[in-house]
Amino acid sequence: MLSSGQRLGGTAGVLVAAILWGTTGTAATYAPDLSPLAVGAVAMGIGGLLQGLIAAATIIRQRRLISRHWHFLLTGAVAVAVYPLAFYASMRYAGVTVGTVISIGSAPLLSALIEYRLDGLRLTRQWMCGAAAGIAGMVLLCLAESGGHGSGNDHAIAGMLLGLLAGFTYSLYSWSARRLMQGGVAPRAAMGATFGAGGILLMPVLLLTGAPLLAAWNNAAVGIYMALVPMFVGYLCYGYGLARIPASTATTITLLEPVVAALLAVLLVGERLPPSGWVGVGLIVACLAVITLPPGLLPFRPGRRRSDTV
Repeated sequence: MLSSGQRLGGTAGVLVAAILWGTTGTAATYAPDLSPLAVGAVAMGIGGLLQGLIAAATIIRQRRLISRHWHFLLTGAVAVAVYPLAFYASMRYAGVTVGTVISIGSAPLLSALIEYRLDGLRLTRQWMCGAAAGIAGMVLLCLAESGGHGSGNDHAIAGMLLGLLAGFTYSLYSWSARRLMQGGVAPRAAMGATFGAGGILLMPVLLLTGAPLLAAWNNAAVGIYMALVPMFVGYLCYGYGLARIPASTATTITLLEPVVAALLAVLLVGERLPPSGWVGVGLIVACLAVITLPPGLLPFRPGRRRSDTV
């Protein structure tokens, strides 16, 4: 069992990651010539390779242990490769806020279903109340943004479906990386191996679509920023948190990401958020408060899980 201080540190790590990830949609708007495939490949591909590089010594030292859990590594690597392609395509087709909302908003439910089916996890009442508030906030944000300027977008439905795929693959690689950690693999090695392998899978996509990165300085700057800050630093923070809190809790905390994305879209991109959207933001903040408060401060007793592996 982890101490409350370790859990708090894990929560803080995931919160920092969510804030950094929330900048990616706005950053991508400064390189309109880049396709979503190129953005996803450079961001997660280069960022993943960097994670694998800094963890190389630990990965080599634990290579036999990692090889015993190769199925988790393979699952996570494929999910890492698919996620950014679906995520950035979703934002391109459905809009920055809606794409982020669908991708991240669906992740807690999908993550919980994965853990319930594969790990025997029974969700606590605390988590369910927090997630309900968060999902309600996601719906309001999505409806507000779509009603504002996205209803006439012929590609909006495709963007939302891609967002669901992104949410599923995000949940899947979070679960896979945590299973590696629970199998005795050091957090740095688990994240480095998973994202490094995913980055290798993305290299062919980058070679095929990345030529515009060298065509203009703004394209190159966006690519460098995406790879180094939200993807490299952000996932280091996320890996730190994932080693200390359940994947379902981590993905729920990242509901902060679309809030950051919406605020930046309003302040920097010029998008407008109606009152219902701000209500959605408030519900997401309430969700974060509910799932991170100690159980003793809540007006109800959390339920028990069938198994607790944390």
